Amino acid sequence: MTQPVNKSNEEWRQELTTEQYAVLREAATERPWTGELLDESRSGLYTCAACGAELFKSGTKFDSGCGWPSFYESVRPEAVKLIEDNSLGMVRTEVRCATCDSHLGHVFDDGFGTPTGDRYCMNSLALNFAPVE
Repeated sequence: MTQPVNKSNEEWRQELTTEQYAVLREAATERPWTGELLDESRSGLYTCAACGAELFKSGTKFDSGCGWPSFYESVRPEAVKLIEDNSLGMVRTEVRCATCDSHLGHVFDDGFGTPTGDRYCMNSLALNFAPVE
């Protein structure tokens, strides 16, 4: 199990870009269809852009048509934590990195055709990708 990462807001600001900080630490959302990882199709591993924790395997990524990279399950259930999100006048489930508590996106139970029925709708800015040859 990975040790929790606890940093001050100032430390995060120094390590992340302005855009990453807004998404990862302030729960902002990047505009749909703009993320660099949306069309990534190589085999590999997606990790947290803040702390490097392993989050998703490329084999669980699918094209959901939502404009953000989508996965049907995390690399391990304990890799992410799910939090009820009542913002914007709706009930959603926020997905956070279990290691550093960074905002990644949201999960919806509308992933039709996936083995789990889930659609983890993630911000590209919250993820790094490491290809596996």
